[in-house]
Amino acid sequence: IRRPIGQVMKEALEIIEAADFLVDLGPGAGEKGGELLFAGESKDILDVKRSLTADYLSGRKTIEVTKTRRKPTGWIKLSGVTTNNLKNVNAEIPLGVFCSVTGVSGSGKSSLVMETLIPALRKEKADFKSIKINGKIDELIEIDQSPIGRTPRSNPATYVGLFGYIRDLFAAMPEAKARGYKASRFSFNVKGGRCETCQGAGIIKIEMNFMPNTFVRCPDCGGKRFSDETLQIKFKDYNIHDILETDVAKAAEIFAPFPVIKRKLDLLNSIGLGYIKLGQPAHTLSGGEAQRIKLAEELSKKRSDSSIYILDEPTT
Repeated sequence: IRRPIGQVMKEALEIIEAADFLVDLGPGAGEKGGELLFAGESKDILDVKRSLTADYLSGRKTIEVTKTRRKPTGWIKLSGVTTNNLKNVNAEIPLGVFCSVTGVSGSGKSSLVMETLIPALRKEKADFKSIKINGKIDELIEIDQSPIGRTPRSNPATYVGLFGYIRDLFAAMPEAKARGYKASRFSFNVKGGRCETCQGAGIIKIEMNFMPNTFVRCPDCGGKRFSDETLQIKFKDYNIHDILETDVAKAAEIFAPFPVIKRKLDLLNSIGLGYIKLGQPAHTLSGGEAQRIKLAEELSKKRSDSSIYILDEPTT
């Protein structure tokens, strides 16, 4: 079943082929996933039509190697790096291109990039002899996989700066104006429009003796976070809770006439997060999802063309 599907797929292909038993879930992510598409020997998956795994294994889809490559606009030259287990390493890192630092676990990737390159660019102390920069670097932006928040109040809409624009739209609705509602009325962090039983969290924490705390849905708002009066205000037949329960792809359609909102949603969509809900609690996001949300938030900003982005552990 080997087909020329590009070097990037070779290792994944070998692992799947070597499996004694293969379980394939899909067909998409989020609410579009959750189906068992196949379970059996890998050779028998080839004819499954709704499976991306089968599409690539069979050669129906391929990832082509890019024919044209960008040329570096400059170089960072690090000399004599001895951080952790690095043995007097000299490294030249190109600017103006997409650069990957690879190696097996423990080989020194983080030591080189996170513990040496970043401090060196910031003119902080690190274990190296010299650094020379042939080119221009205006800004250094780190994007790691740490959570975007640790409570149910943090979510993708608030992190990328969408929720403020959405609240302004709801406050501009005729019914909201007639009632004197301001944008803060549609925030679950502010008294007035939120459910006060759960204080806008949608859930209530129950402390358990000798066991981890547990959370239950708020009995008054049913997890909707807002008071009944607030939920009566509609934008295109959606109340504020409905919007927070909408996924990114659908929200991009709803807010298509509003360029500022749509641009942020399109960025999230373009990096594969069209399935997540705008109000999905941050603590339920995976590390990869959190990192992509951070990336979308950064790309929505106006940065210098001479910025350097460092993504820590994107493979996980």
